[in-house]
Amino acid sequence: MTQRSHADLVAEQSQSKSATSALAASWRRSMLKHGLDPADRRRPERVGRAELAQRREAMAHFLRVAGPQLDQLYSLVALPGCNVLLTDADGVVLDQRVGDGDAAQFRDWGLWQGADWSEAAQGTNGIGTCLAEGRQVTIHRDEHFHTRNTGLSCMDAPIWGPDGRLLAALDVSSARADQTGRYNRLISAQVGQTARAIEAMFFRASFPEARIVVAMDDHPEATMLLAVDRDDIAIGATRAARRALGLEREGAIRPRPAADLLGRDDDLAGFERAERAAVSRALARAGGNVSAAARALGVGRATLYRRMGRLGLNAK
Repeated sequence: MTQRSHADLVAEQSQSKSATSALAASWRRSMLKHGLDPADRRRPERVGRAELAQRREAMAHFLRVAGPQLDQLYSLVALPGCNVLLTDADGVVLDQRVGDGDAAQFRDWGLWQGADWSEAAQGTNGIGTCLAEGRQVTIHRDEHFHTRNTGLSCMDAPIWGPDGRLLAALDVSSARADQTGRYNRLISAQVGQTARAIEAMFFRASFPEARIVVAMDDHPEATMLLAVDRDDIAIGATRAARRALGLEREGAIRPRPAADLLGRDDDLAGFERAERAAVSRALARAGGNVSAAARALGVGRATLYRRMGRLGLNAK
């Protein structure tokens, strides 16, 4: 009996209505939505030098923050046959760490700066599927869509930006013949931890004047941080914090008193108790309505306006 090829298996599963796994769904997207052929052995396309430079410039601040973490991750998985890559949200490789002895082979596979590893371009793979589904994934050998990638094991985790939008993917790709599922799990755990560290560091760097507060500390697998200004108003939140606290999913968040979000009293030790903070909290709770804020503070509207002027505050 002739054994089915990998391409035949992928094609069959992609068109099967009974195949309901996440992997089959990714194969189906690759074939039916993106029109890819699993037997296609062409190497991934790379963007031109000018476009790569533009993409790196647009992410320059993020790349500076992430660089030391890439170094550390590579030092932990720096066995022959391993490659650490960082992409943008489109799946284009912007930075990497790889040994000199493996560089030529990974360049030939297309796991190199400028290569497009989006699911739309390459089908099911660690980088592209991680970005397409917004979750941590491992794509091991013949789980890849393209036959030419079945010698690889790819462990990936998404990195979310301070605005709650998907920012990047962190990848460790291995071509080691002795790569096992257990070893994949160990690497995957380290990739996830590094991705969360980069996300937290970049969030802090994005709010340099703010105090960073841990929104919830009982979810170590997520990065739940709030950026709080000098008046104890929350002005930023990580994606996980947004979801946990019911904030806007993406973009700027509406300023709110941190005490309200965290379920704490205004007199909590550690929060400034200055008059400016009290007035600013009242205005935030009232959505900028000075009359409502004055009533909440038990003062007249004119009195509150005078205090706002003295404190350098406005209704916004």
